[in-house]
Amino acid sequence: MVTVKNAVIGNGSLTVIAGPCAVESREQLLAAAHRVRQAGAAILRGGAYKPRTSPYSFQGLEAEGLKLLAEASAQTGLATVTEVVDEASLELALEYVDMVQVGARNMQNFHLLRRVGRSGKPVILKRGFSATIEEWLMAAEYIVSEGNEKVVLCERGIRTFEKATRNTLDLSAVPVVKRLSHLPVIVDPSHATGDRSLVAPMARAAVAAGADGLLIEVHPEPCKALCDGPQSLPPDEFDALMEELKTVAAAVKRFVREEVLYA
Repeated sequence: MVTVKNAVIGNGSLTVIAGPCAVESREQLLAAAHRVRQAGAAILRGGAYKPRTSPYSFQGLEAEGLKLLAEASAQTGLATVTEVVDEASLELALEYVDMVQVGARNMQNFHLLRRVGRSGKPVILKRGFSATIEEWLMAAEYIVSEGNEKVVLCERGIRTFEKATRNTLDLSAVPVVKRLSHLPVIVDPSHATGDRSLVAPMARAAVAAGADGLLIEVHPEPCKALCDGPQSLPPDEFDALMEELKTVAAAVKRFVREEVLYA
Protein backbone atom coordinates (compact mmCIF):
# COMPACT_ATOMS: atom_id res chain seq x y z
CA MET A 1 0.00 0.00 0.00
CA VAL A 2 1.33 3.43 -0.98
CA THR A 3 -0.02 6.68 0.47
CA VAL A 4 0.23 9.83 -1.65
CA LYS A 5 -0.94 12.90 0.25
CA ASN A 6 -4.60 12.02 0.95
CA ALA A 7 -4.80 9.21 -1.62
CA VAL A 8 -3.99 5.52 -1.14
CA ILE A 9 -2.97 2.99 -3.79
CA GLY A 10 -3.11 -0.72 -3.07
CA ASN A 11 -5.48 -0.98 -0.11
CA GLY A 12 -8.09 -3.03 -1.97
CA SER A 13 -9.86 -0.08 -3.58
CA LEU A 14 -9.41 1.25 -7.12
CA THR A 15 -7.47 4.52 -7.31
CA VAL A 16 -7.82 6.58 -10.49
CA ILE A 17 -5.04 8.95 -11.54
CA ALA A 18 -6.14 11.30 -14.31
CA GLY A 19 -5.22 14.48 -16.12
CA PRO A 20 -3.53 15.70 -19.30
CA CYS A 21 -0.51 14.03 -20.84
CA ALA A 22 1.32 17.36 -20.70
CA VAL A 23 0.81 20.58 -18.78
CA GLU A 24 0.25 23.07 -21.60
CA SER A 25 -1.14 26.16 -19.84
CA ARG A 26 -2.67 27.29 -16.57
CA GLU A 27 -6.16 27.37 -18.07
CA GLN A 28 -5.85 23.86 -19.53
CA LEU A 29 -4.46 22.25 -16.39
CA LEU A 30 -6.90 23.85 -13.95
CA ALA A 31 -9.87 22.95 -16.17
CA ALA A 32 -8.70 19.33 -16.30
CA ALA A 33 -7.94 19.20 -12.57
CA HIS A 34 -11.36 20.40 -11.50
CA ARG A 35 -13.15 18.05 -13.89
CA VAL A 36 -11.24 14.89 -12.95
CA ARG A 37 -11.64 15.68 -9.26
CA GLN A 38 -15.36 16.20 -9.70
CA ALA A 39 -15.60 12.85 -11.49
CA GLY A 40 -13.86 11.04 -8.63
CA ALA A 41 -10.16 10.87 -9.52
CA ALA A 42 -7.87 10.74 -6.48
CA ILE A 43 -4.61 11.96 -8.06
CA LEU A 44 -3.89 14.52 -10.80
CA ARG A 45 -1.35 13.61 -13.47
CA GLY A 46 0.37 16.11 -15.76
CA GLY A 47 3.68 16.03 -17.61
CA ALA A 48 6.05 18.93 -17.02
CA TYR A 49 8.91 17.13 -18.79
CA LYS A 50 7.98 15.17 -21.89
CA PRO A 51 10.62 12.88 -23.43
CA ARG A 52 9.48 12.58 -27.05
CA THR A 53 10.63 10.48 -29.97
CA SER A 54 11.10 13.58 -32.12
CA PRO A 55 13.27 16.45 -30.82
CA TYR A 56 10.86 18.82 -32.60
CA SER A 57 7.81 17.74 -30.59
CA PHE A 58 6.52 19.65 -27.56
CA GLN A 59 8.84 18.82 -24.66
CA GLY A 60 6.84 20.28 -21.77
CA LEU A 61 6.86 23.51 -19.75
CA GLU A 62 9.40 22.10 -17.26
CA ALA A 63 9.70 24.30 -14.14
CA GLU A 64 6.65 26.38 -15.07
CA GLY A 65 4.64 23.18 -15.47
CA LEU A 66 5.65 22.03 -11.99
CA LYS A 67 4.49 25.32 -10.50
CA LEU A 68 1.15 24.97 -12.26
CA LEU A 69 0.74 21.45 -10.84
CA ALA A 70 1.34 22.84 -7.36
CA GLU A 71 -1.30 25.51 -7.98
CA ALA A 72 -3.79 22.92 -9.24
CA SER A 73 -3.17 20.82 -6.14
CA ALA A 74 -3.74 23.82 -3.88
CA GLN A 75 -7.03 24.61 -5.62
CA THR A 76 -8.44 21.09 -5.75
CA GLY A 77 -6.75 19.24 -2.89
CA LEU A 78 -5.66 16.51 -5.29
CA ALA A 79 -2.27 14.85 -4.93
CA THR A 80 -0.10 15.32 -8.03
CA VAL A 81 2.28 13.17 -10.06
CA THR A 82 4.65 14.06 -12.89
CA GLU A 83 7.36 12.29 -14.85
CA VAL A 84 11.02 12.98 -14.16
CA VAL A 85 13.67 12.37 -16.81
CA ASP A 86 16.97 12.98 -15.03
CA GLU A 87 18.42 14.06 -11.70
CA ALA A 88 17.91 17.77 -12.37
CA SER A 89 14.20 17.34 -13.13
CA LEU A 90 13.83 15.08 -10.09
CA GLU A 91 15.40 17.61 -7.73
CA LEU A 92 13.02 20.32 -8.95
CA ALA A 93 9.95 18.07 -8.99
CA LEU A 94 10.51 17.10 -5.36
CA GLU A 95 9.71 20.70 -4.40
CA TYR A 96 6.35 20.83 -6.18
CA VAL A 97 4.62 17.44 -6.56
CA ASP A 98 3.51 14.63 -4.26
CA MET A 99 4.64 11.73 -6.43
CA VAL A 100 7.10 11.22 -9.29
CA GLN A 101 6.96 8.92 -12.28
CA VAL A 102 9.81 7.11 -14.01
CA GLY A 103 8.71 6.51 -17.58
CA ALA A 104 9.20 3.53 -19.86
CA ARG A 105 12.28 5.08 -21.46
CA ASN A 106 13.99 5.36 -18.08
CA MET A 107 12.91 2.08 -16.50
CA GLN A 108 16.52 0.85 -16.57
CA ASN A 109 18.18 4.18 -15.87
CA PHE A 110 19.66 2.70 -12.72
CA HIS A 111 21.37 5.89 -11.60
CA LEU A 112 18.04 7.75 -11.70
CA LEU A 113 16.27 4.85 -9.98
CA ARG A 114 18.75 4.91 -7.10
CA ARG A 115 18.32 8.67 -6.74
CA VAL A 116 14.53 8.31 -6.69
CA GLY A 117 14.99 5.68 -4.01
CA ARG A 118 17.05 8.03 -1.86
CA SER A 119 14.44 10.77 -2.27
CA GLY A 120 11.84 8.78 -0.36
CA LYS A 121 9.12 10.18 -2.64
CA PRO A 122 6.26 7.92 -3.78
CA VAL A 123 6.98 6.80 -7.34
CA ILE A 124 5.22 5.22 -10.30
CA LEU A 125 7.58 2.95 -12.22
CA LYS A 126 6.37 2.23 -15.73
CA ARG A 127 7.27 -0.97 -17.52
CA GLY A 128 9.77 -0.51 -20.35
CA PHE A 129 8.83 -0.97 -23.99
CA SER A 130 10.40 -4.43 -24.23
CA ALA A 131 10.99 -5.27 -20.58
CA THR A 132 10.22 -8.65 -19.12
CA ILE A 133 8.36 -8.78 -15.83
CA GLU A 134 11.57 -9.88 -14.13
CA GLU A 135 13.47 -6.87 -15.50
CA TRP A 136 10.64 -4.58 -14.39
CA LEU A 137 10.66 -5.97 -10.85
CA MET A 138 14.46 -5.73 -10.66
CA ALA A 139 14.22 -2.08 -11.71
CA ALA A 140 11.83 -1.56 -8.79
CA GLU A 141 14.40 -3.21 -6.52
CA TYR A 142 16.88 -0.44 -7.36
CA ILE A 143 14.44 2.01 -5.76
CA VAL A 144 13.51 -0.21 -2.84
CA SER A 145 17.15 -1.06 -2.09
CA GLU A 146 17.76 2.63 -1.35
CA GLY A 147 15.11 2.56 1.38
CA ASN A 148 12.07 3.74 -0.59
CA GLU A 149 9.28 1.15 -0.56
CA LYS A 150 6.66 3.59 -1.86
CA VAL A 151 6.75 2.13 -5.36
CA VAL A 152 3.73 1.64 -7.63
CA LEU A 153 4.25 -0.45 -10.78
CA CYS A 154 2.49 0.63 -13.98
CA GLU A 155 1.75 -1.66 -16.92
CA ARG A 156 1.52 0.57 -20.01
CA GLY A 157 1.80 -1.93 -22.83
CA ILE A 158 4.81 -3.50 -24.48
CA ARG A 159 6.14 -3.31 -28.03
CA THR A 160 5.17 -6.25 -30.23
CA PHE A 161 4.65 -6.87 -33.95
CA GLU A 162 1.03 -5.65 -33.70
CA LYS A 163 0.32 -2.21 -35.23
CA ALA A 164 -3.42 -1.92 -34.58
CA THR A 165 -2.70 -0.32 -31.21
CA ARG A 166 0.12 1.91 -30.01
CA ASN A 167 1.41 -0.89 -27.75
CA THR A 168 0.16 -4.32 -26.70
CA LEU A 169 -1.44 -4.12 -23.27
CA ASP A 170 -0.26 -7.08 -21.20
CA LEU A 171 -3.05 -7.44 -18.65
CA SER A 172 -1.72 -10.83 -17.62
CA ALA A 173 1.14 -8.88 -16.01
CA VAL A 174 -1.24 -7.64 -13.32
CA PRO A 175 -1.97 -10.99 -11.63
CA VAL A 176 1.57 -12.22 -12.34
CA VAL A 177 3.16 -9.24 -10.60
CA LYS A 178 0.70 -9.51 -7.72
CA ARG A 179 1.82 -13.11 -7.26
CA LEU A 180 5.52 -12.19 -7.35
CA SER A 181 5.54 -8.88 -5.49
CA HIS A 182 3.79 -6.98 -2.71
CA LEU A 183 3.89 -3.71 -4.70
CA PRO A 184 0.66 -2.13 -6.01
CA VAL A 185 0.06 -2.43 -9.76
CA ILE A 186 -1.80 0.09 -11.90
CA VAL A 187 -2.59 0.12 -15.62
CA ASP A 188 -2.28 2.90 -18.20
CA PRO A 189 -4.83 2.13 -20.96
CA SER A 190 -4.18 5.48 -22.64
CA HIS A 191 -0.55 4.86 -23.61
CA ALA A 192 -1.19 1.17 -24.14
CA THR A 193 -3.79 1.67 -26.85
CA GLY A 194 -3.12 5.16 -28.23
CA ASP A 195 -6.82 5.36 -29.12
CA ARG A 196 -9.44 7.00 -26.89
CA SER A 197 -12.14 4.59 -28.14
CA LEU A 198 -10.15 1.71 -26.61
CA VAL A 199 -9.37 3.36 -23.27
CA ALA A 200 -12.69 2.54 -21.59
CA PRO A 201 -12.85 -1.17 -22.51
CA MET A 202 -9.21 -1.70 -21.49
CA ALA A 203 -9.76 0.23 -18.26
CA ARG A 204 -12.71 -2.01 -17.41
CA ALA A 205 -10.65 -5.09 -18.23
CA ALA A 206 -7.79 -3.87 -16.03
CA VAL A 207 -10.12 -3.54 -13.06
CA ALA A 208 -11.45 -7.05 -13.63
CA ALA A 209 -7.85 -8.32 -13.83
CA GLY A 210 -7.15 -6.93 -10.35
CA ALA A 211 -5.35 -3.65 -11.00
CA ASP A 212 -5.03 -1.39 -7.97
CA GLY A 213 -5.53 1.71 -10.07
CA LEU A 214 -5.65 3.34 -13.49
CA LEU A 215 -3.63 6.10 -15.12
CA ILE A 216 -5.86 7.86 -17.63
CA GLU A 217 -5.24 10.87 -19.86
CA VAL A 218 -7.97 13.51 -19.79
CA HIS A 219 -7.81 16.79 -21.71
CA PRO A 220 -10.43 19.59 -21.83
CA GLU A 221 -10.04 19.74 -25.64
CA PRO A 222 -8.22 16.66 -26.96
CA CYS A 223 -8.27 17.95 -30.54
CA LYS A 224 -6.06 20.86 -29.43
CA ALA A 225 -3.69 18.83 -27.24
CA LEU A 226 0.03 19.37 -27.82
CA CYS A 227 0.74 15.79 -26.78
CA ASP A 228 -1.21 12.52 -27.22
CA GLY A 229 -4.55 14.08 -28.12
CA PRO A 230 -5.86 10.97 -29.94
CA GLN A 231 -5.67 8.88 -26.75
CA SER A 232 -6.95 11.54 -24.33
CA LEU A 233 -10.53 11.42 -23.09
CA PRO A 234 -12.67 14.56 -23.08
CA PRO A 235 -14.15 15.26 -19.63
CA ASP A 236 -17.64 13.97 -20.49
CA GLU A 237 -16.24 10.59 -21.58
CA PHE A 238 -14.14 10.41 -18.43
CA ASP A 239 -17.26 11.09 -16.34
CA ALA A 240 -19.03 8.19 -18.05
CA LEU A 241 -16.03 5.88 -17.59
CA MET A 242 -15.86 6.60 -13.87
CA GLU A 243 -19.48 5.51 -13.50
CA GLU A 244 -18.78 2.32 -15.46
CA LEU A 245 -15.75 1.54 -13.30
CA LYS A 246 -17.87 1.61 -10.17
CA THR A 247 -20.02 -1.16 -11.61
CA VAL A 248 -17.06 -3.28 -12.69
CA ALA A 249 -15.29 -2.77 -9.37
CA ALA A 250 -18.39 -3.83 -7.45
CA ALA A 251 -18.61 -7.00 -9.55
CA VAL A 252 -15.17 -8.05 -8.31
CA LYS A 253 -15.93 -6.95 -4.74
CA ARG A 254 -14.01 -3.69 -4.82
CA PHE A 255 -14.84 0.01 -4.97
CA VAL A 256 -13.52 3.17 -6.60
CA ARG A 257 -11.65 5.31 -4.11
CA GLU A 258 -12.82 8.86 -4.75
CA GLU A 259 -11.25 12.09 -3.59
CA VAL A 260 -13.42 13.60 -0.84
CA LEU A 261 -14.81 16.91 -2.09
CA TYR A 262 -14.60 19.94 0.09
CA ALA A 263 -17.85 21.09 1.67
